[in-house]
Order: sequence, then structure tokens, then C-alpha cells
Amino acid sequence: MSSIINASIDLAKIDKAKITAGKNGQKYYNISIVLNDEADKFGNDVSIIAAQSKEERAAKQSKVYLGNGKTVWTSNGSPEPAAKPLPAPSSDDLPF
Repeated sequence: MSSIINASIDLAKIDKAKITAGKNGQKYYNISIVLNDEADKFGNDVSIIAAQSKEERAAKQSKVYLGNGKTVWTSNGSPEPAAKPLPAPSSDDLPF
């Protein structure tokens, strides 16, 4: 399923020491995008955090939240979050 998400990040929270140079000479900052099952009170269902290394995760370092966003379109035509829990099967769905 495809989705369009609008988001923004707080540039002041970017750790400039984590900016890396690619083979093409461009500069990159790795992030992780989390699509939440439920929206917050502002309708945001996306969190953006600074990507952590394996060592940072093992040391249980705090996540650096850079920003948030919301799903504005999905391929099913609904402006609802793409990640929704599946409904529990009912006894009516059983083939016997």
C-alpha cells in the first residue's frame, strides 16, 4: 500500500557529527520514520527520530525526536494511517 506523509523536523536537533559523506560527495543524515497505529491529539501518526547505531541501541541511549507528521493519503483513497490493526477474525469467518 502506498502512502503520502507530510512531516517536518526541527533542524536544531540534528547532531552535525552524525552527518556523513556519501560516495558521490553528497552529505546525508540518517533518520528513522515510525508509523504509529494511532494518531495523537493533533492527528500526527508519524514520528521522525535520528537513526541509532547498533551500539547506541545496545547501550539503550535515548532516542532523539526530530519531528512528526501525518498520513494525508493512502492508495486506498483514505486519508487514514496506512498501519491499522487487522480486525480479529470472528467465528462467522471460519469455513466450518
